[in-house]
Amino acid sequence: MNLRLHDTATREVRDFVPLEEGKAGIYVCGLTVQSEPHIGHVRSAVNFDVLRRWLTASGYDVHFIRNVTDIDDKILTKSAEQGRPWYNLAYAMHAELTRALASINVLPPTYEPAATGTVPEMIELIETLVERGHAYAAEDGSGDVYFDVRSWPSYGELTRQGIDDMEPAGDADPRGKRDPRDFALWKGWKSSEPESAAWPAPWGRGRPGWHIECSAMASKYLGPAFDIHGGGVDLRFPHHENELAQSRAAGKPFASYWLHNAWITTAGEKMSKSLGNSLLVPSVLERVRGIELRFYMVSAHYRSHVEFSFEALDEAATSFQRIESFLERVPAGVVGDDLVGGSAGSPSTSSHTAQLPESFVAAMDDDLGTPAAVAVIHDTVREGNRLLADGGDATGVAAQVRAMLGVLGLDPADAGWTDGSGAEAEQLRSAVDVLITALLEDRAQARADKDWGRADAIRDRIKAAGIEIEDTPSGPKWSI
Repeated sequence: MNLRLHDTATREVRDFVPLEEGKAGIYVCGLTVQSEPHIGHVRSAVNFDVLRRWLTASGYDVHFIRNVTDIDDKILTKSAEQGRPWYNLAYAMHAELTRALASINVLPPTYEPAATGTVPEMIELIETLVERGHAYAAEDGSGDVYFDVRSWPSYGELTRQGIDDMEPAGDADPRGKRDPRDFALWKGWKSSEPESAAWPAPWGRGRPGWHIECSAMASKYLGPAFDIHGGGVDLRFPHHENELAQSRAAGKPFASYWLHNAWITTAGEKMSKSLGNSLLVPSVLERVRGIELRFYMVSAHYRSHVEFSFEALDEAATSFQRIESFLERVPAGVVGDDLVGGSAGSPSTSSHTAQLPESFVAAMDDDLGTPAAVAVIHDTVREGNRLLADGGDATGVAAQVRAMLGVLGLDPADAGWTDGSGAEAEQLRSAVDVLITALLEDRAQARADKDWGRADAIRDRIKAAGIEIEDTPSGPKWSI
């Protein structure tokens, strides 16, 4: 494998060299489950799902950890506004997130730890930092514990900032801080907060700060040193900067590579709830299918900002439908299921990259160059269509197309598109197929009877329902 990745920490494209041969450990910062996920949220999940699939297709045994932050200031605030327990809100929004990711065929992580389930490890990590002189308990009686940024000379190395150039950390009252940039590792319980949102600790009852959560969870499930840490570009500072500092100050080497995906923007601004421009995943899926939404996201490079528009989304959907149309024209049953990426909704553990065009492999190895990889898919589909038009055998070409789509999580035959939340859609398609087949048989009989008016009327009825009919040598084909 010749995979090269753009490491945010070094700002260089580096050859991927895993810590352990044949294995790869990836940690991705998941969402704070405070509200329903929008398409800006799930882009990160899609991007790192592609990385996971490519490493798996290249023969690596991948341990993929994506956490859930289920205790946080925002969760406490929103739950209070809604008059519901904070854990009820977090549980419900976690379920919404799971459904949203399943709807776009994001594979479940190897483990999905929750912050509330890792509090003992966080307390242990904070104790280590205090013992090493890199953290201190506030002297104002708040029960807060802070990381002492001045005690760690390398603080700012990820984002290449000097401490004096940084803004104060706004995660706690600055009264108890030695330096306004010191960030909270532990937050003492306040009488205005639910009693259930606090755990016993040496410094008094309280809850963890946001940054310590990921350091503890990554170390617990991947060990003190692992290969790749990923997340959105907005997490570089302060979240990932603080993760890196506290982990290494505690004696953990932590991540070898840092990867960050860019935003989906609207009107040039990051998509967010506060801007009121968010697009919830279920709402978008009323317009396009999950596989088309994923294709839209995958078609852009993970480090490129995407300015969202429904016009661009519709164009991507149409583009993907042309790929599907080619696959549907290849005789059924001749394209096998043993393809790159795993056709049963889970990544294959074997290396099958030999099935892939060299240009596709080169694109993916070049910092996950999905735009160039998608271009190879389109070129291969055009080749297959020419073969079919000339009466040739396009079986091998179709197998290549499906193999490439599998790497990107876009193989239409992948059970991830038909299992679980996709099962209902598949049943609906089957029912529609029965009804349209009956109409097409009536149309064929009308044409046999030379009743052209009736045949055209049936075709018009089908077209009015938003369904296209294509007459092919092997019979009529339909598509939505």
